[in-house]
Amino acid sequence: MSRSSYDRYLTVFSPEGRLTLPFSSSEYAFKAISGAGITAIAIRGKDTSVVITQRKVPDKLLDPETITHLFQITPTIGCVMTGLIADARAQVQRTRSEAASFRYKYGYEITPEALAKRMANINQVYTQRAGMRPLGISMILIGPDDETGPQVFKLDPAGYFTGYKATASGQKQTEATNYLEKRWKTMEADKTTLDRAGAIELAIETLSSVCATDFKASEIEIGISSTSSDEKHPDGAGGRFRQMNEEERGDWLVRVGEKD
Repeated sequence: MSRSSYDRYLTVFSPEGRLTLPFSSSEYAFKAISGAGITAIAIRGKDTSVVITQRKVPDKLLDPETITHLFQITPTIGCVMTGLIADARAQVQRTRSEAASFRYKYGYEITPEALAKRMANINQVYTQRAGMRPLGISMILIGPDDETGPQVFKLDPAGYFTGYKATASGQKQTEATNYLEKRWKTMEADKTTLDRAGAIELAIETLSSVCATDFKASEIEIGISSTSSDEKHPDGAGGRFRQMNEEERGDWLVRVGEKD
């Protein structure tokens, strides 16, 4: 029986051990993530978590300010979405709803880990019902936890989630992961900890290296959640998630460029 024949059945494993949905499997959803053509990086430091992603404007007539892959979920939690942007907006809306429901029910904001677990459970349901399809997106959540500090969690279309010191998603995920692993091994050997500036610089260096591009400020997006005293921006007070404006992104690109 051909591979496509197994894709028609909900409860039949293929010879390779895959369990697929009719017409649309979670495995195919993973291909949609890399097919979007962008790469996102997330870094966790001692008091800061940061995400950076490419911003590609496909048409010169489009307003670039309306193109974004960064979204705020709660005052302190934000995310970067990689994959199909329509699916991403639907996922963000559901994530915000779940966070608001938790806030209403318990009287305090949800933690990044609890939110990641809840959304991963929802994603998993999408893989086991014939009337639904997995979303073609990868979500990376960042935010502070009162007990454990900065957090980074990544969710996939199959409903798997886990925390990371640093991670990547998208077209250059493998290359970025290898680059981060080498840098992390060096930092651990030198017993180096990442402060706010170090986390931002490493994120920019990683994206520039794997994409082999010297980015302009308009070609990237940076989101940050930091409890560091170096976070002077009023929108980032108390670990609040915020997106850097173009001027600030340009300053950091120049700083990294001069460092190299």
